[in-house]
Amino acid sequence: MKIFDQLKKSDMRPKLWSSLRNYSKEKFMADLMSGIIVGIVALPLAIAFGIASGVSPEQGLITAIIGGFIVSFLGGSSVQIGGPTGAFIVIVYGVIQQFGLEGLAIATVLAGVMLIGMGLLHLGTVIKFIPYPIIVGFTSGIALTIFSTQIKDFFGLTMGEVPANFIDKWIAYGHAFGSINLWSLLVGAVSLLIIILAPKFIKKIPGSLAAIVIVTVLVYILKTYFGVEGIETIGDRFTINASLPEPETIPINLDSINLLLPAAFTIAMLGAIESLLSATVADGVTGDRHNSNMELVAQGAANLVTPIFGGIPVTGAIARTMTNINNGGRTPIAGIIHAVVLLLILLFLGPLTTHIPMACLAGVLIIVSYNMSEWRTFRSLLKNPKSDVIVLLVTFFLTVIFDLTLAIEAGILLAMVLLVKRMAETSQISVIHDELNMATDAEKTADNDKLILPQGVEVYEIDGPFFFGIANKFEASMRMANIEKPKIRIIRMRKVPFMDSTGLHNLESLYRLSSKENVQLVLSGVNEKVRGMIIKSGLAKKIGEENICSHINAALERANQLIK
Repeated sequence: MKIFDQLKKSDMRPKLWSSLRNYSKEKFMADLMSGIIVGIVALPLAIAFGIASGVSPEQGLITAIIGGFIVSFLGGSSVQIGGPTGAFIVIVYGVIQQFGLEGLAIATVLAGVMLIGMGLLHLGTVIKFIPYPIIVGFTSGIALTIFSTQIKDFFGLTMGEVPANFIDKWIAYGHAFGSINLWSLLVGAVSLLIIILAPKFIKKIPGSLAAIVIVTVLVYILKTYFGVEGIETIGDRFTINASLPEPETIPINLDSINLLLPAAFTIAMLGAIESLLSATVADGVTGDRHNSNMELVAQGAANLVTPIFGGIPVTGAIARTMTNINNGGRTPIAGIIHAVVLLLILLFLGPLTTHIPMACLAGVLIIVSYNMSEWRTFRSLLKNPKSDVIVLLVTFFLTVIFDLTLAIEAGILLAMVLLVKRMAETSQISVIHDELNMATDAEKTADNDKLILPQGVEVYEIDGPFFFGIANKFEASMRMANIEKPKIRIIRMRKVPFMDSTGLHNLESLYRLSSKENVQLVLSGVNEKVRGMIIKSGLAKKIGEENICSHINAALERANQLIK
């Protein structure tokens, strides 16, 4: 009930609610046409992503139907289309290999809980601040990994189980490369050509759908009338059940939570990043503004429900969202219609999907991986500062060689460390003994460009955040400066935007040291936020409220009083 109470708040309302207030027949017709087109576009992608993830094509469709409906019904974006995406292929395949379908279901549900929690805690805006090199690094890494998973089907290689590890996978391909099926290679190559060339001749039909329809018909004719064998189809590997599955309970216990929490965290983070990135891109095109926290709640709800029906993780899909926008969709009704279209296809045309060649789906996913690779962006980021390049390359290689969980965790940790290092480098501490140069100082109040410091007074000026990253720098400055002990130490903090607990501890240590040396501490230029922290900690009483001054002139006046 608390979740629904939160949703009733003004900042946590699904976009559908506001979209229906002034809904009209014209808007419905635009949404209807867009929803039908997006549903058709989503069909081959849902099937391909399902198979590449290690589940059946039917499960890919179910994910697009149920997940897509919930994302549109509860989402914080007017045009977001939800469903399975290429970004999840690597993590889903890995979880299934290690923990099975039941483990994937548990991890997806846990990710759903995390996403809802992120939304209710209003963390949507925070997630947007994940460094861009990390996003490009793991996106490019995922693209290369997806490409590597399609080599067997594209070339029709005769081999056993494909190893999960990237390097072992390519070694196995090398050993099996002599078993290339020329018919499969021809089907894959033709599919690629159609996908690439179709948009130049057919504007309304996506190249992937055109390739699947044309190539499936050609392969059916070859197999039926010309006796061509060796072209594997979906029906050779899977059985399509043209109905929605019955809901099943998911056995979650403390042991399974502990075991699958890392995978769930990766699914949640990846889902949050991709969905909010998609919604942000959509805002730039439509001029609308999405509610990132409500979007996370919707994504979480979709990932809670979808596994109950055998689905895989759900997130916002940039390509399908842009297709929705380009075809006139402007409200969540278009996304709901897209889900209904996919449901009708599953119920009435499901058996026809068994004739789709695996090499054709491999061609679709190779194009998806190329579009995901962002190689031009990757190349341009290599010209950025070394810290960004390090984050980019570490995230990329960890994604490719190890796994996405490690890549995201290591990438974020490395980015944080480098950020702290950069902040520490930009924060400066200077010690002034004789006079202050006020020529360009914002606190200048008189014509005099210099303030002469009284005998026995020294000023420590902190320029930048006073946090754990500069604690040692502050102590080093003190040791170097204290050749002769002053009577008054003024800590000038006008350029300190914030202070953390380490900075506060450092300031308290300075107070204790000064007290032992009979040196009076005076603070200058303390902003309200920092002042509140000092008061709350009790340090203000120790220093003395009268010794916390708002301005350098007031601090020097107080120093003169204390010296007398």
